[in-house]
Amino acid sequence: MNLDTTDRRILNALQDGFPLVAEPFAQVASDLGLSEDDLLARLGRMKEKRVITRFGPFFDAQAMGGAFCLCAMAVPEAEFEIVLTKVNARPEVAHNYERSHRLNMWFVLATETEEEIEAVASSLERETGLRVLRFPKLREFFIGFRVAA
Repeated sequence: MNLDTTDRRILNALQDGFPLVAEPFAQVASDLGLSEDDLLARLGRMKEKRVITRFGPFFDAQAMGGAFCLCAMAVPEAEFEIVLTKVNARPEVAHNYERSHRLNMWFVLATETEEEIEAVASSLERETGLRVLRFPKLREFFIGFRVAA
């Protein structure tokens, strides 16, 4: 999908924040000189074409009293889709990425307690027959991730 200037303006603007008002899409559209219907249609098209894969906030589970952990698995290529389906079926999985090395599946578990991290990871090991490596956060780094469209 080719992005036009308006699509790029939308993506860049939404990475800078989202208004906490009664009608946030109307506010964003107004700020960009668009109609709300046009903004929503463009976002829908970009999601459908997988230019964007999700639209929503990222919550810091730990700051809210919960727990999270980066996890990785070495999944045989022939089993990748089956394992992916099992992992992604868990509501505790925040995001999941395929990588092109031995540890080819990386995902984040977000739960209410540290004990639940262990329970979910152990459950996934039983379901898949594969080890789930756990990489708990030792120190936080804020990198201000932003991708210019």
